[in-house]
Amino acid sequence: MTELLTLSELSVPMRALRTLAAEYGDLPTPTVGITPIYPERLDLSLHNGLGEFEVWRVALGIRAETVEFGEQCGDTWTLRGTAPYAGAEIRLIAYGSALDSVRAVAGDGGRDA
Repeated sequence: MTELLTLSELSVPMRALRTLAAEYGDLPTPTVGITPIYPERLDLSLHNGLGEFEVWRVALGIRAETVEFGEQCGDTWTLRGTAPYAGAEIRLIAYGSALDSVRAVAGDGGRDA
């Protein structure tokens, strides 16, 4: 187990968050995570669909070819990317409905013919 950190030892991701807020205050609001387990990392999670991910990806300079796609429980897709920013590692993740889930709500059963 690691030794206990002080709040000041989390200043790197907090500074990155402060800089993001100043530079990109008009972008969609993410859920923010800072933890002493990864004291150099800032987690940004987007839960309103995958569209918001692209706006943040471009702002953070995450190359499209490095984005990882995932699936959870068959009905949720995820996009993940990382980038250095203001001395911190930014981990960006978005959650959105899988295409089959969206199509099922639209009434076509959610399956390809």
